Amino acid sequence: MTEAAETGEVVDARGLVCPAPIVRLARVARAAAAGTLVTVLATDPAAEVDVPAWARMRGHTVVRTERTDDGVLAVTVRIGGA
Repeated sequence: MTEAAETGEVVDARGLVCPAPIVRLARVARAAAAGTLVTVLATDPAAEVDVPAWARMRGHTVVRTERTDDGVLAVTVRIGGA
């Protein structure tokens, strides 16, 4: 797991398809304080484009994107762009 996931929130969206990963991320982001790191774990190929686009439109910052050996995408977003 990434350092960001160890120090912030994790949204496990593995096995879900669009728009569910974004819906779950948005739910967590609404309750999170500015500066919180939220890592989305996803298997939906669309998440690789959707998560950064959502973050950009909402004023958040993608700080890391990784793919695990088993193909899971992990995108870490800093809430509020702080």
